[in-house]
Amino acid sequence: MKIGLIKETKTPIDNRVALTPSQARFLMDKFPGTEIVAETSDVRTYSDDEYTALGINIVNDLSDCDVLFGIKEATIDSIIPNKHYFFFGHIAKMQEYNRPLIKAMINKEITFSDYEYLVDSDGKRVCAFGWWAGVVGVYYTLRGYGLKHKLYELPKPDLRFTIKQLLDSLKNIELPKVKLLVTGAGRVSQGAQYVLDEIGAKKIDENEYLSIDNVNALTYCVADVNRLVKRKDGKDFTWSDFSKNAAEYESDFIKFAKKTDVLISAHFWAPDAPVYLGEEDLRREDLRIKMIGDVTCDIMGSIKSTVRSSTHDKPYFDYNPITEKEEEAFSSDNNITVMAVDTCPNALALDASEYFGDMLTEHVFKPMLTNSSEKNLVVEGATIIRNGKLTSNYSYLENFAKGV
Repeated sequence: MKIGLIKETKTPIDNRVALTPSQARFLMDKFPGTEIVAETSDVRTYSDDEYTALGINIVNDLSDCDVLFGIKEATIDSIIPNKHYFFFGHIAKMQEYNRPLIKAMINKEITFSDYEYLVDSDGKRVCAFGWWAGVVGVYYTLRGYGLKHKLYELPKPDLRFTIKQLLDSLKNIELPKVKLLVTGAGRVSQGAQYVLDEIGAKKIDENEYLSIDNVNALTYCVADVNRLVKRKDGKDFTWSDFSKNAAEYESDFIKFAKKTDVLISAHFWAPDAPVYLGEEDLRREDLRIKMIGDVTCDIMGSIKSTVRSSTHDKPYFDYNPITEKEEEAFSSDNNITVMAVDTCPNALALDASEYFGDMLTEHVFKPMLTNSSEKNLVVEGATIIRNGKLTSNYSYLENFAKGV
């Protein structure tokens, strides 16, 4: 089997890779007859030379490959007909901006498997960058807080920035004595908590968090979604009920917002769920929050100050709660500064790529390269298109793909 690593072409450019040079070499050695090549690229965190040094050929043409792996969506012009692609497609939720992409993939009769839907028998995702998003989200948010209040300056991540450098940078400053809330309990939240614990932030429970105003150290609390909403009729929260009847709930977030200086938004949110911080909430005189790291980056979603996503080059913008408009970052003490980078893991492209490649090796490459007649159910469940036809699990996308 011949496997190709495609050059990232989506703007803004992503620097991550599906396989590091050492991972590609490992697979070629472990599975004789396997060839892995990489499309030449000047944007990868790993250079062409690093691949060739380990015997991975750099090529300009991937048309003779059997399977092609990227990170973000491949551009329509770059898609080679009749190939099997893996990348994050952002089509299964009928994202309008990618309607032309799904149509092109069907027309070019490709097979497409989406990383987002690689799940195990328990429905748990096996290949994801969420933890890394939480790690970088905390760093960017604390960096922004320092710039906003002129307290300290943390380095801007470059192409080879590592998690060790990230943690060392935070350990070398005097951390702000503020209260920080992390929402959610999944991988993004866990990544955020990891950083806070590593740098010596103090973790307290909800009762203590809501009962105090001032702290003498960076102090944080974690609140999952069940603490952020309540049923409109006063009945008790249950996860099963919330998943089925989210519209029957309303926000109960303001109790935290009045006690929080810095918010790290790391929770999952669906459009039918309540808005946690609406425009009126953001105008409240007793709202204490002045810095928001919206790691999940739901634009105009659960937190209405996230009016757009931001970039690694310009991670911050201000939200004016009176005009409900975006303003220049750090332009007024009365504004709320927002960090809404929607590709946070790319700031740690080296480490995140190694982690992701390990997961792909275990759940995709090893089963794919092992001579077995059994289907890889993990890949089967993530395959949205097969030879230009929508698979049964994703047949609901038919009208979307047709433009109906």
